[in-house]
Amino acid sequence: MKRVEIVKILKREKIVAIVRMKEQLEVPAFINSLIKGGIKALEITSNTPGFTEEISNARNRYTHLDVLIGEGTVTSVDIANEAIKAGAQFLVTPNTNIEVIKVAHAHDIPVLMGAVTPTEVCVAVENGADIIKLFPAGSLGINYFKAIKAPLDKVDFFVVGGINLSNIKDWMEAGAAGAGLGSVLTQTIKGESVLEPIERIVKKFIQVIKS
Repeated sequence: MKRVEIVKILKREKIVAIVRMKEQLEVPAFINSLIKGGIKALEITSNTPGFTEEISNARNRYTHLDVLIGEGTVTSVDIANEAIKAGAQFLVTPNTNIEVIKVAHAHDIPVLMGAVTPTEVCVAVENGADIIKLFPAGSLGINYFKAIKAPLDKVDFFVVGGINLSNIKDWMEAGAAGAGLGSVLTQTIKGESVLEPIERIVKKFIQVIKS
């Protein structure tokens, strides 16, 4: 799948689920629950044990479902190369690193590049970042996003950090093109299994973000 096609899917789906686990053994079941809930794009972070192996495993397991498997927390070119070799279909960074863009685009892979300031956003866009990841969005606040979005209204922003069911609609109405969801997906409901609530939470997010 070409870079332009992957970007189109990411913008259509509007949600990227963040898979950041302490134990590698937890990864397959978590991914399965996300996909059962309706997630079509997810990133396995580089600080998840065995992340390259889990990228390869997920690519092989879910190819028939057209699920995009990316790599998150790509802070360097070395991590980018590892992710691409493992089969990552897109890269997500917390920082602004134009060298990561060069590596990704050489392999026809898009980048969701982390940026906070107008300068970082413009540098990332000028160097070909496909989507800007405003991070940490929750700490910056929605008013900051509105302020930065006003002069940069042509930029596609995915907001990440502090996004939940009570505020995601506000972020979308403020102009966000999508959102990255991490720890909010792993919250549990007392007395129930962990994985079933994840499926339900995902479905609620999808319902809200596409309404």
